Amino acid sequence: MKYLLKKFDQPLKGRVQLTSSKSESNRALLINALSGNKLSLDNLSAARDTQTMTRLLQELSQTWDVLDAGTTMRFSTAYLGVKGQGEIITGTERMCQRPIGLLVDALRKLGATIEYQKEEGYPPLKIWGIKEQKANRIDIPGNISSQFISALLMIGPSLPNGIEINLTTEIFSRPYIEMTLGLMKRFGVDAAWESQLIKIAPQEYTGGDYTIESDWSGASYWYSMAALNADSDIILGGLREDSLQGDQEIATIMEKLGVSTTYVDGGAHLKTTDRVEKEIHIDFKTCPDLAQTVLVVAAIKGATLKMTGLESLRIKETDRIAAMQNELAKMGATLSEEGSSWTLTPGTLPAQIEMIDTYDDHRMAMAFGPVCQLQEVLIDDPSVVNKSYPAYWDDLKSVGTIIEEVQ
Repeated sequence: MKYLLKKFDQPLKGRVQLTSSKSESNRALLINALSGNKLSLDNLSAARDTQTMTRLLQELSQTWDVLDAGTTMRFSTAYLGVKGQGEIITGTERMCQRPIGLLVDALRKLGATIEYQKEEGYPPLKIWGIKEQKANRIDIPGNISSQFISALLMIGPSLPNGIEINLTTEIFSRPYIEMTLGLMKRFGVDAAWESQLIKIAPQEYTGGDYTIESDWSGASYWYSMAALNADSDIILGGLREDSLQGDQEIATIMEKLGVSTTYVDGGAHLKTTDRVEKEIHIDFKTCPDLAQTVLVVAAIKGATLKMTGLESLRIKETDRIAAMQNELAKMGATLSEEGSSWTLTPGTLPAQIEMIDTYDDHRMAMAFGPVCQLQEVLIDDPSVVNKSYPAYWDDLKSVGTIIEEVQ
């Protein structure tokens, strides 16, 4: 099935209550499990990834199938690293092509027993939890997926000797690590972070009530809608100015592409402005999930982007660099790569855009959906949004977007 999004030929007005944060939800679920279920969590994400993690932690079966959920794979692997009794953790074909060796090496050093069931360095895994802690200091690169680091941090207080994580390189995705430590602190765990070293002593998580914030990653698509609409005045409900989420950076980025943000009671207020910078330099290393959204907006608004920090996009749900090169070309734009930097060069938007392929990647569908602000766009396999933002298409309809199913 495909969705045809008709041209949105009206001002963008109203209020949208965003889906809650998958990143925050999955961290809170792991902390809750490690605490012995002392937490009371409200507004958990409806994303498939979060539903999967909830199910796995409740069922505690012999085989843990994370499907295509990368966060769930990393966090559950760490959880089994302290609690496992020979369970197997696996996922989709693509998930079993995503590397996990650095996390496995760290857990083995701490004392877990982990066996690769197929290819070395990749799921599926068979895991027995730590019976005797063999070390408490882990050296790990800071420029890998922050989910590896967050997974180790969250199990740290449960270890007899705690944990010290020495980040051996420049730190990418720092806000996600800060989010993890912020949630841990919210539930009674203190950490010391000096320079490249994070120390966590043995401690117990405390209980308490917590309401998950709305998702800034999901908000990014509404910033895109606002940027591509000539007259936007919309409130995104559930967002906090003091957010722990790194993807709040979208508010700063989109100031340069024609969207202002003010914070009101209960959310963020977005309005269209006339400001569009023609050359913008962005380092995405702290917010790589925003890249696809920003690339689409810049391509349409004629802004050249000079970018760094996109390396992790190669090992996401798809190779997002290659996917964006293919799909941006359908809009007349070019995404070129030279070493560790990338350049988006906008072109001329064609009168009719070829169908947008989504590559089994939720963010491809949601990044290109806002193109309907200017002209109709056909999206292949729209159900991929269920991974992180199941209500995405319904939310677009709620503000007046006309969407037709096409076989």
